[in-house]
Amino acid sequence: MTTEFPELAEAHLGGLLDQLGLAVPYSRASGDTLYFVDDTGAEVAVDDFVGGYGSLIFGHHHPTLTRLLHDLLERQVPVHAQFSRHPYANDLAAALNRVLHREFGIAEPYRAIFANTGAEAAECALKHAEMERGQRVAALIAEIDTHLDDARAAAAAGAGLPGDAATARLGAFTGVDGLIAAVRQHNTAQLARGPVFLTLENSFHGKLAASVQLTHNPAYRLPFRTLAAPARFVPVDRPGAVAKAVEAERVTVFDLESGDGAVRLVERDLPVIAAFFAEPVQGEGGIRPLDAALAAEIRQAAEAGGFPVVVDEIQTGVGRTGTFFAGAQAGLLGDYVLLAKSIGGGLVKNAVLLVRDSRYQPEFELVHSSTFAKDALSCHIGLAVVDLLEADGGQAYRTVRERGDALRAALDGAAEANADVVAEVRGRGLMQGLEFRDQTDAPAGVVRDFARNGLFGYMVAGRLLRAHRIRVFPTASAPHTLRFQPSLAVTDEAIARLVTGLTDVCALIRANDPTLLTG
Repeated sequence: MTTEFPELAEAHLGGLLDQLGLAVPYSRASGDTLYFVDDTGAEVAVDDFVGGYGSLIFGHHHPTLTRLLHDLLERQVPVHAQFSRHPYANDLAAALNRVLHREFGIAEPYRAIFANTGAEAAECALKHAEMERGQRVAALIAEIDTHLDDARAAAAAGAGLPGDAATARLGAFTGVDGLIAAVRQHNTAQLARGPVFLTLENSFHGKLAASVQLTHNPAYRLPFRTLAAPARFVPVDRPGAVAKAVEAERVTVFDLESGDGAVRLVERDLPVIAAFFAEPVQGEGGIRPLDAALAAEIRQAAEAGGFPVVVDEIQTGVGRTGTFFAGAQAGLLGDYVLLAKSIGGGLVKNAVLLVRDSRYQPEFELVHSSTFAKDALSCHIGLAVVDLLEADGGQAYRTVRERGDALRAALDGAAEANADVVAEVRGRGLMQGLEFRDQTDAPAGVVRDFARNGLFGYMVAGRLLRAHRIRVFPTASAPHTLRFQPSLAVTDEAIARLVTGLTDVCALIRANDPTLLTG
């Protein structure tokens, strides 16, 4: 087809896909299979182990969900009915609460804020956490202001003021009014500091202006570092690192206590940390499950510091790891929970931020909105997804665990047979990763070249697609790790074909064979 325009839709990326052999225009999808039409007009099937980056727990075009979508369209349910009641959204929120309560053994309700994508849900969490932090700061300052007034009254009644040793950091002042002015000046300077967010090394929480600051990969984060509040990245393999990171961000303000005939200068912790973000399994960081001991450290630090834990279940949630919430396996209960991807059933865009009722800021609903969020299509599909997972006593979760075990056993076997090329297999349920050994110091050739420019995993993906009709991709921030996120209907035959393809790839890597790129 000719056109008067050059390619305008991400042409630079298209050129890279051409180079890697990944520029395939898929024409049809069903289950765990994508199809394209080759040069002869024949339809070619491709095993899809990408699964929409974890969005397809039920595969492409699940018949129950597809029929429901057709029915919803035929019934002309509203997509654009903003600023009205949405009972279907409330039904989905209630269903998510029932599952959350069961898996974590709690009773407190979680309020729901709807969005379109995982990155948008992360932005909602960032904004809500900062609003919540602002309330904590305002309450602290109001309390201090009351104490300053009390100190003025106490001094007028003859109470002694703190001595020079206690007030050395305030500088010179005269009398109680000078002391109060010095306290206010110090506190105003401290209050000018913005919030800080904590998250883990290898984290990924989106690529929007604020959420990208919580994504560890500097290639994504640093070009936009001036646009939003910064994050501090906590090591995942150092006991005590969470507490150390919290202490490093400690900021204090001054307060005055009055009593027993004296006014005393005291320090109060200023709420600086807005939230701690964590993934139960780090997806783009290389499919790395969260250690239970680290999860406990995060929860303990948050409770001591008064800030919320945001559990990012965008990839891991909705049954992906064998429970609805992967945090239940990691032992990490979130004050906020992010859901997206598979909650849309592979057909619609949907995302949800769940916020613990005791932390929820009702006024957030008036300062945040989203045109396409909370519509009837996405909410009805989301509720059907939950119903499918919960049906027959949670049979779907058992299937995920069984199919995940089969996939893991096959990958472990491939890794063991190619231990000189494969470093590790890791993951949970139907979220598995295979990490190749670092090839940046391989002998000169295509393997080393692509490893050094960060495209090693995409080169491998191109080979698997061209030679074996298998679709996989590396994780975004760990290009030596391939991800495997098929649906719960993935077959033994597809898994066997995957192992055959991986065995071929390992042989070509071992031989530094240029066929990896050109064959």
